[in-house]
Amino acid sequence: MDTDADIDSTEFSNYVIDRMRQLEVKNDLLTQQYHKIETEKQDAEDRRLKYEREIRKLQSELNTLKATPQLVGTLVKVLEGGKSIVRSSTGSEFIVGTSQFMKDSDLVAGAQVALNKENLSIISIVPAASDPIVQAMEVIESPDVSYDQIGGLDEQIEVLKGAAEFPLTKPEVFKRIGIDPPKGVLLYGPPGTGKTLLAKAVAARTDATFIRVVGSEFAQKYVGEGARLVRDVFKMARKKAPSILFIDEIDSIGAMRLDDASSGGREVQRTLTQLLSEMDGFDRRGKVCIIAATNRPDMLDPALIRPGRFDRLIEIPMPNNEARVEILRIHTKGMRLADDVDLVRLAKLATDHANGAALRAIAMEAGMCAVREEKDAAYHKDFEDAIKHVMDPGGARNRRTESMFA
Repeated sequence: MDTDADIDSTEFSNYVIDRMRQLEVKNDLLTQQYHKIETEKQDAEDRRLKYEREIRKLQSELNTLKATPQLVGTLVKVLEGGKSIVRSSTGSEFIVGTSQFMKDSDLVAGAQVALNKENLSIISIVPAASDPIVQAMEVIESPDVSYDQIGGLDEQIEVLKGAAEFPLTKPEVFKRIGIDPPKGVLLYGPPGTGKTLLAKAVAARTDATFIRVVGSEFAQKYVGEGARLVRDVFKMARKKAPSILFIDEIDSIGAMRLDDASSGGREVQRTLTQLLSEMDGFDRRGKVCIIAATNRPDMLDPALIRPGRFDRLIEIPMPNNEARVEILRIHTKGMRLADDVDLVRLAKLATDHANGAALRAIAMEAGMCAVREEKDAAYHKDFEDAIKHVMDPGGARNRRTESMFA
């Protein structure tokens, strides 16, 4: 009897163990299903939040599209009784009201304001922003050009130092003597003679920001855009002071004004008037120096080059033979030259029509000749071929074409 009881007990124990194992397997399965459901639940929650953000974004865009459009104007003058004079983009002026939520300190002449389309009342101030064209202009925080890289212009450099460099670096000297420094400097002469390099060298010597703008960029399609661009450029020059504002090819907007000008010509004249006004508003002992360059000084309006605006007119001539030697020496300083290279002779071969840019191109082309033939240095013959190529590009090109198809 005891034996039968032991057998029953053993079977029961085995049954319990098997049952426990089954329940453990089932528990593991349920746990896995639980984790899977939790993961799916979290994914669903993430999708719900994503869809809610998308709905809010679309709702915001829909509200923006349904919003009443606003006009942009320029605040001319603040009057009493909550009234102000604003000028619209078309040039018309209106006396309008001001929202009670506007701060009096924000209402300053020249500020861009948003106007209600219905009654033209001032709703808010439009944040100031640089014009994309202004942002695209060449702005160099610290140019790496020195006077040592400019050859044959020692006399012009000395004049430029006193007219553009000293007002930024030594303004106390002018104050002590009791005179005003020159307000602007005009560099004139043939193209490629180093006018832009001189302006960059002044910026480097004075540790000033170099802002370069071509005069033709001020000529815009719509009325008033050119004048606004001039204001923005001068505003940027003041913001980045000390700065050198270099206006290249100024004759494109500074040409002599004529009575029979077309509509486009009248817009250029309005831009010129704004430029003259901005130059008159500059403090001579300020932190901004204006340098301009032109190849046609005979075309400039007398009001632009009179004393008080461009006080110094510096001619940048074509280099003579000694200057050409010096310029060639500067541009070949880092080159490996053969012993037969004679810069004095090469300067004579370059003729009087070779400016600084052409001499730099000659040195570069001579180096390219040596590279193409895998030489160990640039030889005199390479420079002679380079002179023919640069000074007579048509003939050199025809010769190369004939050799290619021979």
